[in-house]
Amino acid sequence: MTTPIPPREDWPEPPPATPAGQVLTEVALTTFRLNARLMEAAQDMAAAGDITAAWWQVLGGVLDQPRTHADIGRLMGMSRQGVRRVADLLVEQGLAEYRDNPAHRRAKLLACTEAGYWAIRRVSLVQHPWAEQIGGRLDLDELTRALATMRALVAVLEADRPAGN
Repeated sequence: MTTPIPPREDWPEPPPATPAGQVLTEVALTTFRLNARLMEAAQDMAAAGDITAAWWQVLGGVLDQPRTHADIGRLMGMSRQGVRRVADLLVEQGLAEYRDNPAHRRAKLLACTEAGYWAIRRVSLVQHPWAEQIGGRLDLDELTRALATMRALVAVLEADRPAGN
């Protein structure tokens, strides 16, 4: 059932925005635009390894060690269900495999296979020069501050999330 829509004249007014609220809104909108451009670039680069950007993202979560779907999701900013769908495709394609998890009987660990590492290596042959070229056009100190700010914002947002989400 949908909520009935009242006449516009009855709509409540949002509280006035503070300067910090206005800037955060602009940061969010710019982040949406940046994410779109980065995902376009990622999709193009992932093709060098015959994978998709989503496959690259999930494989990136298990390059250093096997992880559960939930752990990959937290690390890579994806839902557990989204990770599961991609992980199953990666296993089907031989780019990853499921392993028993000694810490949890039902939550299997996803691990990268040699074929998965090879796909990521081929992507890195394109991604590293791309990052050097784009990063070289920006001031390193500003880029470093932007990274610190993004990490701080993620920490605040994650601290405000209800447990289990």
